[in-house]
Amino acid sequence: MIIGVIGGSDVNLRIRQQAFEIGKRIAEKGAILVCGGLGGVMEAACRGARDAGGLTVGILPGSETMEANPHVTIPVATGIGIARNAIIVRTANVLIAVDGSYGTLSEIAVALNLRKTVVQLGSWRLSEAGEVDPGLYLTAESPEDAVEKAIAAARRPR
Repeated sequence: MIIGVIGGSDVNLRIRQQAFEIGKRIAEKGAILVCGGLGGVMEAACRGARDAGGLTVGILPGSETMEANPHVTIPVATGIGIARNAIIVRTANVLIAVDGSYGTLSEIAVALNLRKTVVQLGSWRLSEAGEVDPGLYLTAESPEDAVEKAIAAARRPR
């Protein structure tokens, strides 16, 4: 099982702690974490997963694997900028969105277009954007809740 963690690169301590806890719980459940491989939510989630012995994959926007945060196990240098967001989404079975800005919103949009479940924790509220399938866009109350909902969604037949 591969769980994508998406979110902002410029985040406060509370959001970093949430992302760390999500990464840790993903690893404890035996899942692989995939993300954009840079800082903020991505780095905190990778650190949590690595601290728990997990595998992390960073899909990088640039051409150098050295751009990855130090907690990425497998860096993938794409050289395609934000277009790499689609690769992150395609790679994941399910995604967890923590906070985030427009890059996160683009990943959420791609996921929903592909009918992949996104569990959001303090991320975009899409109720005003029109009809969003409530079975695909779930709200979590805590990092633990986010991972539990993501695991359950990934196990559902598609």
